[in-house]
Amino acid sequence: MIRRPSISELWAVLALTFGYALAGANAVAVDPTPQQRETYQAVVKATNEAFKNQLAGKLDDAVESLIAAEKGFTELVQISAPETYDKLVPTMNRIEQVHARLQLEGAAVLPLRLPPRPTSDPSAMTTSNPATAPKPASTPTKSRTTRRTPPPKTPPMDNGVSFTSVVQPILVGRCGQCHISGSKGGFQMTSYESLMKGPSEGVVVFPGDVIASRLIETIETGDMPRGGGKVPPQELAALKMWVTQGAKFDGPDPMALFDGATVGADAAATPATPMVRRATGKETVSFASDIAPLLVANCTGCHIDAMQTRGGLNMSSFAQLLRGGDTGAVVSPGSGDMSLIVRKLRGMEGDRMPAGGRPPLSDDAIALVAKWIDEGATLDGANENQPITVMSQLAWAEKATPAEMTERRAKLASEHVALANAANASVEVVPTKHFNVVGTVSRGTLETVADQAETNLPDARTLVSGSAGEAYYHGKATIIVLPKRYDYSEFAKMVEQRGIPASWNSHWRFDGIDAYIAVVASDRDEPEVIGQRLVSPIAALAMATRGGDVPHWFAEGLGVALAARGKGVMDRDARRQLESEIYEATSAMDNAKKFLDGKLAPEQSDRVGAALVNTMIDRSRRRQFDAMLRALESGSAFEVAFEKSFGVPLAGYVDGWLRSVRGG
Repeated sequence: MIRRPSISELWAVLALTFGYALAGANAVAVDPTPQQRETYQAVVKATNEAFKNQLAGKLDDAVESLIAAEKGFTELVQISAPETYDKLVPTMNRIEQVHARLQLEGAAVLPLRLPPRPTSDPSAMTTSNPATAPKPASTPTKSRTTRRTPPPKTPPMDNGVSFTSVVQPILVGRCGQCHISGSKGGFQMTSYESLMKGPSEGVVVFPGDVIASRLIETIETGDMPRGGGKVPPQELAALKMWVTQGAKFDGPDPMALFDGATVGADAAATPATPMVRRATGKETVSFASDIAPLLVANCTGCHIDAMQTRGGLNMSSFAQLLRGGDTGAVVSPGSGDMSLIVRKLRGMEGDRMPAGGRPPLSDDAIALVAKWIDEGATLDGANENQPITVMSQLAWAEKATPAEMTERRAKLASEHVALANAANASVEVVPTKHFNVVGTVSRGTLETVADQAETNLPDARTLVSGSAGEAYYHGKATIIVLPKRYDYSEFAKMVEQRGIPASWNSHWRFDGIDAYIAVVASDRDEPEVIGQRLVSPIAALAMATRGGDVPHWFAEGLGVALAARGKGVMDRDARRQLESEIYEATSAMDNAKKFLDGKLAPEQSDRVGAALVNTMIDRSRRRQFDAMLRALESGSAFEVAFEKSFGVPLAGYVDGWLRSVRGG
């Protein structure tokens, strides 16, 4: 029988997590000096201010406080003994978490540089992040936020949170009914090993990273546990500290079953994923023309194109919609009124959807969804993995001329810029042969961007051929120019309802009609630098517009591969970073199915795509690649065009590539 942690044990964990709020100086050392006490309190105060300002949207103030916290922490380590450093780990982790949050917000933060554990030899002190330990040069360094394998079976550090005596009892007591004795949403954590593996949708615990760990996020947001339960603050603090300390295991066997665990016990209670059924032509409701536009208009940001999907329900493609969320399938073909998605839309189960202050769907719109399900929930789009944002636009786009598409995109660009133009600055447009360049920057900057876009387009045409002029992108593509990184980040939030990585300065988007590149550029940027930012998205967007179901990873991969091959586009450090990211993504990939079904993180999928496309555009396979593009232009589905041109199914090609990479 597993012993539940006592209240005193949990409060001890709380003291580890929030030591600055309890005994203050006692968390620094057994007998701290006045200088240590003063410096520590200053670090805590600055860290708290950074966190509060970040939550309030005061990013500049948050960055200033974070810099003060980092400086103070470095000073504190320098005046402390090595043993004291171990007691500062929770504070250091707090600083790292605030830094990560600011990066996600798009704040202009420098790389975090916290000192390592001091040694008796002062010359050994170097400035680096202790979270990234040195590794052999032959092995790319794995980032903390993309780790996919369980940590080594070693006991936690001294004073660390015990998995067997603290974490496991919490999980059994709070999550046992649904995810230990049952498997709600297809996730059953019957042991430490199965917990770390996560459900089919992806890992839920990232050792060392509280922010990325979905286990913590669902508890903090109140999404879990279901049925009105709640995890007390002290237990949540224990879970967070365990994750922060590396999510380590301290028991004899990581495969041992938890109390009450019965593998497969709840299989019957979780509805199976419905099979994809193609439309027969007899249906009165079309998914592509009727249902997909409804979902895109009302669910984007939470369940479509979302950085973190709510309730585990991702509806970015038809296949993902059928797969359902944490509570199982939301569509029951033939039973519209009983399907969870219809009941949520009507407010008959849990919170009414859509959430976030959006108005409820009309009765007629909900009836349309129910009717589609009653008729079998069939698919009339290109394939089940095609983004529904693309699918919903294709009916109109297939009939539109390039000129009509250009006009539609120009209108959309005007709406996008207006939405992100909080300062109401004047907007100008510079048209070129292939692009409409628009933004609130000076006309000189717009003309520089336009010139660089046309200059770099021939590189894309070496791989993606097509008619010249506005027909190349099936209508002129838009380039939206943002003057600062902050404006670029705000554009993504306002227009795309998502955050973007702090390292980005350009990206592309295609939804079946709208085709644009967003880029940071100003009078201070050299033309060559602006050109480098455009190389990859120009080629990726060209590839995406070649077929309605071209996967994002394939288009993005082609752009990245082209940029990596270009002279002077990537310096040595950038190439090494790319190679490291590809290595990490490949390590997270068990087989082709996991990759092709979208089970990898988007950025990992794109990096695998870059490596794959690089093999496809090699001289030995270039003829097959060109044949595939011709098939796409003629209307073939992507996987059909691929198999016909390369002589092997896409899944087989990916598996073969994966074996070659791993030397199998």
